[in-house]
Amino acid sequence: MTSSTAASYSSAAATPQPYSGSEANTQNSNSSGDLIDQRKRKRMESNRESAQRSRMRKQKHVDDLTAQILHLTRENVQILTGINAAAQHLVTVEAENSVLRAQVTELGQRLQSLDEILDFICPININGGVEDGGFGYASHGGTPRQPIMAAGPGGMFQC
Repeated sequence: MTSSTAASYSSAAATPQPYSGSEANTQNSNSSGDLIDQRKRKRMESNRESAQRSRMRKQKHVDDLTAQILHLTRENVQILTGINAAAQHLVTVEAENSVLRAQVTELGQRLQSLDEILDFICPININGGVEDGGFGYASHGGTPRQPIMAAGPGGMFQC
């Protein structure tokens, strides 16, 4: 190469030339690359916001479940307290019933004993009349003796 040829190449490189086809593609490529980068940044920001909303929903759900656990735990304590009170009341009532059953049995035995004593004192004859039993008690007009009732009218027994 000659020095004049080298000078023309260097001066051509130093002076701006209008865009050629390949440079226009590079420019379009850069502007479409910027557009893609902008879309990518927008999508990433949208994804970040969506993830934040998702985390907030999840946290709210966890908080709601925690509150529900607390409420149900309190309710369970109240129910267990009621069950324990009812069980204690049941034990008390069963003990009272046992005492009452024993009293009924005892009173039934006493009543039977009193009936036996009356049968001995005032025996009933086959015809339905009352015999004097050899003790000199007068008959009550031939009416049969009524059995002793635990809560009879007048509260007294009669022969």
